[in-house]
Amino acid sequence: MEKIKKMLVVVAIFAYAGLLGFEVACAEGTSNGSAPIITHSYAVEKGQYGNIWKIYIEANDQDGDMSKIAVVVHQLGYGHYPTDWIVVKPPFRKEMRGYIQWNTFSSRTSYLREWTNITLTVSVFDKTGKESNEVVFPFEFVSGAHRYPKPPAPFNGEGLPILGYIHIDLFEPTIDGRDAPREY
Repeated sequence: MEKIKKMLVVVAIFAYAGLLGFEVACAEGTSNGSAPIITHSYAVEKGQYGNIWKIYIEANDQDGDMSKIAVVVHQLGYGHYPTDWIVVKPPFRKEMRGYIQWNTFSSRTSYLREWTNITLTVSVFDKTGKESNEVVFPFEFVSGAHRYPKPPAPFNGEGLPILGYIHIDLFEPTIDGRDAPREY
């Protein structure tokens, strides 16, 4: 009887070690590969409320499995808005160069105060959940802003594709602050 107990303990130890080794091998298998990298980015820093804002990005992924672009907005005096996700179209899963477009007019407010500041943060995720570096774009709403200049290289060529649209409705916290998240 004692020999059977010892044998069962040894078998249980080997079985546990085998399962642990299998889990480690599976985890290593999913962590192989590389995260996407945003190599270049550009956006103007001032514009009029309601105008279209183009955020230019160039990114690549050795694995060719970029799947979505994450856009996060933080508005001074309001807080963070929920992340907006843009699905990466199949032709751009390995390499992309283009712009994401945001019509800054909001259905939640008819105006934003002059000099309202926001920060837009963009990153790219692949199918396994690996995130690229983040790029941050400060922006100020100014009524006297000039037309947007031609973007610098590598975005100054003709025919850059629209990679997607940002669907975030801004809020003017001075109109009615009941829905605004608190900043701490």
